[in-house]
Amino acid sequence: MTRGASTAVALLDGLRRINRGVAMAVGLFLLACAAFVLSDILLRQVEASFGGTDEISGYVMAIATSWGMGYALMELGHVRIDLIRSRGGAVTRSLFDLFALATLAGTVTLVAWWSWPVVERSLNNASRANTPLETPLALVQIPWFAGWVWFALVSWLTLTAAAVLVLRRDFDAADQAIGALGEAEATE
Repeated sequence: MTRGASTAVALLDGLRRINRGVAMAVGLFLLACAAFVLSDILLRQVEASFGGTDEISGYVMAIATSWGMGYALMELGHVRIDLIRSRGGAVTRSLFDLFALATLAGTVTLVAWWSWPVVERSLNNASRANTPLETPLALVQIPWFAGWVWFALVSWLTLTAAAVLVLRRDFDAADQAIGALGEAEATE
């Protein structure tokens, strides 16, 4: 493996480790939310309630989704139709994978880019949810936005590392980094 390829693999391994940590934190966040909702359900049995659990769980899901996408990318968990890809050789598969990842990175970058005005408006207007909790929207939107920015960053870094691997003709490493999991691999 050449120096450039080993640097690319090291970058991908580092991103994978970081995203596994993020996934653990998101998982704990979701467990805490589930415990909160369960507590509210139990309280309702004695005619009490925290109130707002549906609102809070919606916020938690939005934040968890934006932060969980980087993990899904690094674990090859994004859905892809690979009928043509699977019939090609290593070069064809690598080119399809690079195209898919470039498209994903571009799309996620647009989502992150257009998420900022939503956050900015909430900050400028001190916007609050139109609910009994009157949650300050920026409190929820900032971590949501940060998750999309993280996903965009991970996408572009992964694309760059994968492109280096493909240019160095290390197609096996590129496939492990950005390939699609087949049915046999996904069930193992």
